[in-house]
Amino acid sequence: MTTTTTGTRVTKAVGTAHARVEGRDKVTGAARYAGEVPFAGLAYGWMVLSTITRGRVRSMETGAVLEMPGVLTVLHHGNAPRVDIDYVGMLGVPDPTVAVFQHDRVPHAGWPVALVVAETSEQAREAAEALVVHYEEEPHDVTFAGEHPDAYTMPGPGGPAVTGKGDLEAELAASAVVVDAEYSTPEEHHNSMEPHAATALWDGGRLEVVDSNQGTVWVANELANLFSLDPASVRVRSEHVGGGFGSKGLRAHQVAAVMAATVLSRPVRVVMTRRQLFSLAGHRSPTTQRVRLGADAGGRLRALEHSCLSRTSTVYEFIESGAGVARVMYDAPAHHTANRVVRLDVPSPTYMRAPGEAPGSFALESALDELAEKCGIDPIELRVRNEPERGPVSGLPFSTRSLPACFREGARRFGWADRDPRPGLRREGRWLLGTGTAAASFGAGAMPSTAAATAEADGTFTVRISAADIGTGARTALTLVAADALQVPTDRVRVRIGDSDFGPAMIAGGSMGTRSWAWAVTAAAEELRERLALSDGIPPEGITVRSDTTEALGALAQTERHSFGAQFAEVAVDVTTGEVRVRRMLGIFAAGRIVNPLTARGQFTGGMIWGISMALHEEAVRDRNTGALYGADLAGYHVATNADVPLVEADWVDDPDPDDPVGIKGIGEIGIVGAAAAIANAVWHATGVRHRSLPIRPDRVLTAGPHA
Repeated sequence: MTTTTTGTRVTKAVGTAHARVEGRDKVTGAARYAGEVPFAGLAYGWMVLSTITRGRVRSMETGAVLEMPGVLTVLHHGNAPRVDIDYVGMLGVPDPTVAVFQHDRVPHAGWPVALVVAETSEQAREAAEALVVHYEEEPHDVTFAGEHPDAYTMPGPGGPAVTGKGDLEAELAASAVVVDAEYSTPEEHHNSMEPHAATALWDGGRLEVVDSNQGTVWVANELANLFSLDPASVRVRSEHVGGGFGSKGLRAHQVAAVMAATVLSRPVRVVMTRRQLFSLAGHRSPTTQRVRLGADAGGRLRALEHSCLSRTSTVYEFIESGAGVARVMYDAPAHHTANRVVRLDVPSPTYMRAPGEAPGSFALESALDELAEKCGIDPIELRVRNEPERGPVSGLPFSTRSLPACFREGARRFGWADRDPRPGLRREGRWLLGTGTAAASFGAGAMPSTAAATAEADGTFTVRISAADIGTGARTALTLVAADALQVPTDRVRVRIGDSDFGPAMIAGGSMGTRSWAWAVTAAAEELRERLALSDGIPPEGITVRSDTTEALGALAQTERHSFGAQFAEVAVDVTTGEVRVRRMLGIFAAGRIVNPLTARGQFTGGMIWGISMALHEEAVRDRNTGALYGADLAGYHVATNADVPLVEADWVDDPDPDDPVGIKGIGEIGIVGAAAAIANAVWHATGVRHRSLPIRPDRVLTAGPHA
């Protein structure tokens, strides 16, 4: 219990289940998404994408299109405004794909070559589909292979390209048990329910963009850099976002909308189609990974090597750091990791829920399962025996590391003690049954953010922060955090987000959003409460306090900060059709203090369901001849649906971060990590056959066959 500034006793809000504060608006349609906000004089842009994979635009027949009803302009490399991409933004140098219509080069299939703008969306689409573009085509290479001759090492967002200590070959030679295996994951896409949409307009010399993104300040600063504008003259708003998963940063459609609004001096909206998202919204690169493990007879690691090769485009470097997860999970006297990348004629990959950790955990946790089998040790016991005391690569202490507690609680609830470790024994009719487990981890960082808290004259409080609620429930979580810091009931707090005018703040990404924002909100609210205790009253304009967490975060001790989890899965494998059915899943997580159990459980289970999709369904395939994807839509790209999702449960152990004012770590991505590995390990337990390539399709199951 806490006491408010007026002496009224209220219950702590953080840690209690709370319905989304904007929930009613969303289910009634009152909440407007980026493509729904009305504007007077609105025009519509429709992007035209290349139909070749590599080459150049020789010419385009715009004359006939400009004569079509409602068409206002056709922007292309010959007439579009110039932009500057020679800068370093919040996440580094920009992907040149955003610099649309600057040259005649085509580096991959689906490259933007023109924007048709018309009075209505229908007119713009018809005209865009009628635009004839002539190309000079060049040979292309989209083939991804594990030993590509042009592969090179590259550092990722989570650390260096290569790490190493100890004599790997000597420790492997001295090991009683060795696992040496290759694993692969396919190209995957994160198509959020709300398509990418942006409306741009100029108002009194100021550029305004209503957008669907994961960080308004981030997008505003990128647009200011691209168009050489004063950052104060750019405002980006993004109040409601229907999913992002790493894809909603700066993309081609926002830049095209700004260009068209500048040329036409009127508002212009550009919305990506579902098929365009497969080319322009980024994706997860395929990976090929090699894991070598050496252990003594008791299962204690002597050698660990994890190498990962991923793919990037020829115009931009992005690496899927699959080997990074090994730098946190397990230690060994000889410990080596490497991330490599190869440039191909494909669209640029990008961040996708648990970038690096999701594919990396599949390989590492599958290899640990293979090691447990060879050692004759229970998979959970093997992992517990190899719990590191410090970061295997960094040498830093862990802020908290409650992974064994996750396994203990998960094993108890899942019924792991009753498991017969021998594969291929349990059967129900034509179904072979098996269970599997895997560990999970994801970094728990925080970035500097600012927030403003205002005490209003009517006794309520308004919090303003440039946060982004991409469906996670962040707006509600911040309401609970602010209410506790102010020591008032939640119904006296209004949280406003999604506006770059509110000042710098962390984006919704890397499982760092809520932690970063809550820190700033807590600091502002606590200072405001202190101010109110000394004031004689609240003036009509209210009392406002602004916080900045830069100094506080800079003073933090250096530690390894991560969320951890234990994933459990039971599967049934049809020996006649090769179908794999997940019957139940359980995830137990140690992810700091849980702010809102209601929405947190949805985040965890959502990630686990995505793990089912990753393990059994998702696979984007490129045609080597055309360089384009087969079935670039949600009919051809399979994802798990309701019929594929069984009983999925998620819970957590107590694990507050002692250095965080609210104890938060982050939960947005940990749910998918290890989920695919747990399912793959369960398939091995059911059939006796190890699947090292995802997805585990029926044809692969039938080809491999059950355990003899």
